[in-house]
Amino acid sequence: MFKAILIEKDAEAYRARLTDLDEAQLPEGDVTVRVAYSTLNYKDGLAISGGSPVVRQFPMVPGIDLAGTVEASSNPRYKIGDRVLLNGWGVGEGHWGGLAQKAKLRAEWLIPLPEALSERQAMAIGTAGYTAMLCLLALERQGVTPERGEVLVTGANGGVGSFAIALLARKNYSVIAATGRPAEADYLKRLGATTIIDRNELSNPGRALAKERWAAAIDSVGSHTLANVCAGTRADGVVAACGLAQGMDFPATVAPFILRGVSLIGINSVTRPYKERVEAWGRLCTDLDLSILDEITHEIGLSEAIPVAHELLEGRVRGRVVVDVNR
Repeated sequence: MFKAILIEKDAEAYRARLTDLDEAQLPEGDVTVRVAYSTLNYKDGLAISGGSPVVRQFPMVPGIDLAGTVEASSNPRYKIGDRVLLNGWGVGEGHWGGLAQKAKLRAEWLIPLPEALSERQAMAIGTAGYTAMLCLLALERQGVTPERGEVLVTGANGGVGSFAIALLARKNYSVIAATGRPAEADYLKRLGATTIIDRNELSNPGRALAKERWAAAIDSVGSHTLANVCAGTRADGVVAACGLAQGMDFPATVAPFILRGVSLIGINSVTRPYKERVEAWGRLCTDLDLSILDEITHEIGLSEAIPVAHELLEGRVRGRVVVDVNR
């Protein structure tokens, strides 16, 4: 038996609860992992609350991230005792995920946990830090260097935003952080932001083209914010879009793209090829100051995951939430 968060839905209710499950109930997979740590991401909050149709089948164990040790494997890629991690691949949506003490998974979804990281550190980084690194790699491939000018980060107090600021600052970029929580300005500056702006400057309907302000941007918000980010990007600038906290819509015009040559790059962090995942995690080991993880994250036990998920959706959680599934 093992403990897990289980989401169930029937004609009467949608509910999430902490419960005991039998290993025989685990879904199909060729690698069984004894989970050490998982996380709470925005998508996990939606899954637990039922506020959006994230979960595609029931019952479901949420959790799009996990790190742990291989307990059983019928795939030659992994053996008992290997440390592994997983981000995405529909886990926690269509396949039981990481908010449990055990998970049964397909080997191709996993990568080896880098030797430089503990399971807890890997989950302190999680999908948020991994996505931020994919965004940075995309900007680099488009030739964005610190000399090109400032880089805007929206959703700065969230997980992706926090890591994006830290990674960019470590590479000597000048970072503008857009936040709806001005009281957190000191936190953002400790991460490396040089300028703080109010998200209200970007979150309402704006002009097709605005004053050129930043050379590049990492946006995890979407909707009007992303449209305004593109409108304020300098000629030949680059915007990496990786989230939809404000909404899935994109109420923009083609003006920034055809009049300024702005490039909008979509970041898919869910189903990246194995080589790209290994590259991104390798860069995180070298480019991220691991000492900031305590600043960015706080830890909870599995029993706290459901109430904290609701706090996350209400915007009352700063940075990352690491879940110790064994307490």
